[in-house]
Amino acid sequence: MIEMASNTADFFEQIANMGSNEWLRGIKGTCHFDIDGFGSRYLTIDDGQLTLSESTDKVDAVIMGDVTNFDLVATGKYNLLTAYMRQLFTCKGSVALLFAVQRLFPPPASIEQDLNPDEEQFEEESDPVTPPIPAYDEKSPPTTTQTVSMISGSTFVVSDARGDIDASPTNTQGLFSTDTRFLSRWRLTINGVFPRGLATDDMQYHSMSFFLAPTTGTVYVDAALSVIRTRTIGHGFHEQLRILSHSNRPVDLNVRIEVGADFADIFEIKDALQKKGSYSHQIEEHRLILRYQRESFVREAWITCNQPCRITSDAISFEVHIEPHESWTAEIDVVVAKAGIEEHTVPMEGDARAEMRRDLDDWLAVAPDLRCEWPELDRIYRQSMVDLASLRFYLKSLPGQALPAAGLPWFMAVFGRDSLITSFQALPFAPELAITTLRNLAYRQGCYVDDFRDEEPGKIIHESRFGEMTAFEERPHSPYYGSADATPLFLILLDEVERWTGNTELVMQLEHNARAALDWIDTYGDLNGDGYVEYNRRNKKTGMVNQCWKDSWNSILFADGTNSRLPRTLCEIQGYVYDAKKRCARLARDFWGDPTFAAKLEREANELKERFNRDFWLEDKGYFALAIDGQGRKVDSLTSNIGHLLWSGIVEDDKIESCVRHLMGHRLFSGWGVRTMAEGDGGYNPIGYHNGTIWPHDNSLIAYGLARNGYKKEANQIAMGILQAATYFNYRLPEAFAGYERSMTDYPVEYPTACSPQAWATAAPLLLLRTILGLEPIDDHLLVNPYLPEDLQELMIFNIPGRWGRVDAFGRSKSNDRPLRRGPLSR
Repeated sequence: MIEMASNTADFFEQIANMGSNEWLRGIKGTCHFDIDGFGSRYLTIDDGQLTLSESTDKVDAVIMGDVTNFDLVATGKYNLLTAYMRQLFTCKGSVALLFAVQRLFPPPASIEQDLNPDEEQFEEESDPVTPPIPAYDEKSPPTTTQTVSMISGSTFVVSDARGDIDASPTNTQGLFSTDTRFLSRWRLTINGVFPRGLATDDMQYHSMSFFLAPTTGTVYVDAALSVIRTRTIGHGFHEQLRILSHSNRPVDLNVRIEVGADFADIFEIKDALQKKGSYSHQIEEHRLILRYQRESFVREAWITCNQPCRITSDAISFEVHIEPHESWTAEIDVVVAKAGIEEHTVPMEGDARAEMRRDLDDWLAVAPDLRCEWPELDRIYRQSMVDLASLRFYLKSLPGQALPAAGLPWFMAVFGRDSLITSFQALPFAPELAITTLRNLAYRQGCYVDDFRDEEPGKIIHESRFGEMTAFEERPHSPYYGSADATPLFLILLDEVERWTGNTELVMQLEHNARAALDWIDTYGDLNGDGYVEYNRRNKKTGMVNQCWKDSWNSILFADGTNSRLPRTLCEIQGYVYDAKKRCARLARDFWGDPTFAAKLEREANELKERFNRDFWLEDKGYFALAIDGQGRKVDSLTSNIGHLLWSGIVEDDKIESCVRHLMGHRLFSGWGVRTMAEGDGGYNPIGYHNGTIWPHDNSLIAYGLARNGYKKEANQIAMGILQAATYFNYRLPEAFAGYERSMTDYPVEYPTACSPQAWATAAPLLLLRTILGLEPIDDHLLVNPYLPEDLQELMIFNIPGRWGRVDAFGRSKSNDRPLRRGPLSR
């Protein structure tokens, strides 16, 4: 990073004198800056070495803009990436280099200062934890319409079961791409009537068919027409609309699709905010262009059709004549246009749609095969692998490589914590996700202090967005670093990837990033020098209050239900730090050739374990405090977080059994899974987001931690509860479900706004399978140490990838004395 420049010329002069930049290690390429009013400069990056010239033979990226805007970036008044999102600059070629050169620019001048030491370090937040219940309005009943979804990278569609989109403040229907809703209305009528839904074929995440029939006004359908809408998602979506006549007479129809686009940012939908730009439209032959503009920020939806039609600003209509027992078909494309970031102005062709189908087939073909006596498990496993494929997020910074996005609809973006945990869970089944996750997060690792983005050197990102509110810096997600646990989780995954895959090259390439992450833990992460990682947001206006996985505002409560104060020292984060330092000691000794550093890390980890077990243990309650708050008080609520401590290994032997008793006791364990907060605590709510619900990913880590500590029977109880719950959710585990006692209901109760599919819920069955079979890498071998629940009887997984190549794992319950069956699997 350069010093604050006075203008564009000063910026490039500093670049010429810099020579190298440690944050650009591993980056290679030449970027052409074509600046109107200034001229051209060519910056070549070669593994952190910088060379500036006025000409070159080869260029990998071109950044174009005028000198006025570039002066604003060079002097720290604008952020390069948000200026790019606002289309103040354009980039051709490798977008990866744009992300790389951002690290050379200074942060805004106002953020060079550390937090004022006199500033209140724990914010005055109200104690009540239950928001007021709004008055019931009988004129606006809650929406109960079932929704279905399709996904392709950052583009997804949420519609009702008929295929219609009718967005409102109470639902998240629409066509979304890169954090913007490009369609908020898409409703089909035939002769002015909405057809009724008969069935939906959603067997593939990128393609779906809706079977409809016009209503007849009787209890019998007996319709003379049927309708099939087949939709495929890509750079927008392609819809084939086919109407079949079952009549002996010709029919004349008015077929109309109502269209609308509010171009809402995902944050505007979540927070019910108003738009600040203007709308327009353009009508051409067979095409309608819907447009939104705010200053230089432009978003468009292009709607085209292959049939003669009448186009208005809010509808496309067809006058259709169908002979007896014949059919009529229209092909309609909706393409999203994001000028300055990415434009897709060509409808998705059939070859592209076929390629998406082949991609899913290829993904499933290389995945390990599963056979089990319990047939439901095969369906759960397949759904997990399909959903994991659907959530793959292909990156501009690493072309052709994907990491798991967090979940639909709110979190179809890169999330540090979510991607790291999902990659850990899925490692035995899809190790490539973990490798891409590590590379991408290293690429975006914090390199300076930026209060607005909660960025600090060495810190791993929390979330990255590309919508309007991020572009205009009304939200800090470009990217945002408000996560205290992603940094140690990054180190844990790096070691785990080497243990599973033997990828020593990755460990060597990311040594600098790992050391920077460890430095962050000991410096910026430890706010008061007490040896623990705390969090407190730098961004007091739009930053995250809670920077742990339970990140809702009221998730860190005392047992009496009152709120704790910032800064907060979370128990599980200390466990992650302990595990990270133990693992990095191995990497330093075996790969980085630094035994002194390894010994230091091991000593610090051991000291942390001793200190933690002394400071966080609640002797009168027999479990660890959830946190220590900004006033030095132990937050004494009983929560699922103690299960993460068992996973990390930070719990001393004499305290493990007590933690297990609490985890499996009736207050935490519902019969379906471990609740986030214990029944009976003041903040407990079985449908509270983090205060009583059951999260599958949380339970998968708890089960893994139990098994690591020898409590395999208890691990199986949790595993079977979660897997049995999946059968009630159409074999797809949601983000969370209600924490009601299993004896109270015959089935798990949905959490009303849970994401589905959601990455770490999708990957939860995969970690549970690893736990049940006792899969652990030992040098160049895979240890299989199974302990099966009685319900499974027999479990076999074939072709598990790793440093050993591919191996098979088998297990059976103790009550099953039949010989293991071997052979090929039916897919």
